[in-house]
Amino acid sequence: MSRSHPIIAITGSSGAGTTTVKDTFSKIFVREKVTAAFIEGDAFHRYDRSAMKIKVAEEEARGNSHFTHFNPEANELEILQSVFENYGKSGNGKTRHYVHDDGEAELYGSAPGTFTEWKDMPESDLLFYEGLHGCAITENVNIAKHVDLKIGVVPVINLEWIQKIHRDKSMRGYSTEAVTDTILRRMPDYARYICPQFSHTDINFQRVPTVDTSNPFIARWIPTPAESMLVIRFSNPRGIDFPYLLSMLGGSWMSRANSIVCGGDKLDIAMQLIFTPLINKLLDIKRRTS
Repeated sequence: MSRSHPIIAITGSSGAGTTTVKDTFSKIFVREKVTAAFIEGDAFHRYDRSAMKIKVAEEEARGNSHFTHFNPEANELEILQSVFENYGKSGNGKTRHYVHDDGEAELYGSAPGTFTEWKDMPESDLLFYEGLHGCAITENVNIAKHVDLKIGVVPVINLEWIQKIHRDKSMRGYSTEAVTDTILRRMPDYARYICPQFSHTDINFQRVPTVDTSNPFIARWIPTPAESMLVIRFSNPRGIDFPYLLSMLGGSWMSRANSIVCGGDKLDIAMQLIFTPLINKLLDIKRRTS
């Protein structure tokens, strides 16, 4: 953690909805005139797309049919930790971009499935990370300790699968069978390496559908926000103005002393209300220590 150069991390698995959360933060940054440096978890994969296919095949030949990007061994977590540590000390660091598709290839000038070159991050007020391992703690790294505000985005598992299937089919051209195979291969690593991170987050956002998602592999539509409830859990409720949040989030209630439940369509306003003062607090501390 750094008082002079704060870091915010959004952690969630593929299909969880972290990009939507990132978009809300971008709105807050613009409104509050905050300059943020953005880095993506995909940039810290150890292998490009071709090399990952080879690595997966090698692991399968050894009897491991569950090697995925969720696994720390498939990522450069030591480099990610170094970036966080250096940014916390100096406000500087390097990152790159993983090119997902033809649209990004045109934008970044690199082929789909490859990485761009490492480049210095622009000067910024804070660092914002979105990806799989923003709160990872393993035998070799403790990334969570470098983050000032840790946020988990965790739809219930069937909803997460539906979102991933629809996203990967519509945006990346994968078949339902291919996405289903990926989901099944990821399950052991999801349990070992993704779920534990949500015990280290400061705030978790979990969307719970109120429609039938019992077979996510045949769902025609993603449940809409209006067809969902949102559970917001604070690890430390001290200092959170719950009466104010309840008054602003119509129809909300507290299910536990540290948890608010509201309509799924209130995600954006809930994040605006919760994170704006927290961001301003981080920047106020930054100004007083500079």
